Amino acid sequence: MDSALPVLMFVAFAVLVVVGIVFASIAAKKRREAFATLAARLGLSYSAEHERDIASRYEFLDRLAQGSNRYAYNVLSGEYQGHNVMVFDYHYETHSTDSKGHRQTHHHHFSFFILRLERVFPELTVTREGVFSKIAQAFGYDDIDFESHEFSRKFCVRSKDKKFAYDVCHARMIEYLLANDDLNIEIEGMALAIGFGDTLAPERIEPNLQRLVQLRVLMPNYLFAAA
Repeated sequence: MDSALPVLMFVAFAVLVVVGIVFASIAAKKRREAFATLAARLGLSYSAEHERDIASRYEFLDRLAQGSNRYAYNVLSGEYQGHNVMVFDYHYETHSTDSKGHRQTHHHHFSFFILRLERVFPELTVTREGVFSKIAQAFGYDDIDFESHEFSRKFCVRSKDKKFAYDVCHARMIEYLLANDDLNIEIEGMALAIGFGDTLAPERIEPNLQRLVQLRVLMPNYLFAAA
């Protein structure tokens, strides 16, 4: 019996792995179907394919410049409430070495939203303090303080152009962000983007599209007057 125990343990482990793969495959299929249904309802295009060109096209955005083997998938794109938008799941890999010297691959997935702006802007990140702020710190940006101590405590605002940061983070924007304090924003070039720490459930996609549009609405008109 003792000699059979390792075999039984191996078989049990193998069964668990197969079951996990099957459940993951079923969940991925259901997610694709939900995205396709959502795209049809919103009048957007949908692609389930791995879109590596999106990763390379937007690699100037800090959140999309991490790791290796980067690609977008479950991509929704088109016009939403008068704005050109793109929503997708995103994947990248990082690697580490365990105590025995074995190389391990870690797969990271999260949801990302991009709205195309009408003109080019300098980089600005507004992130929850302690969540994604370390990414911005790696690029040597100073944290910009605001009169609202609550806002400065909750959010880390970084940009080489402080005037632009103050223009974007005006009183109404600050009020909105304090009421939506899970948002992490990045503006650069012609992209206004929000990212999350994990992939969102399909039913959370449209509400966050609406929040993305609201962020654009709250950007002052004079910023676009010179476009």
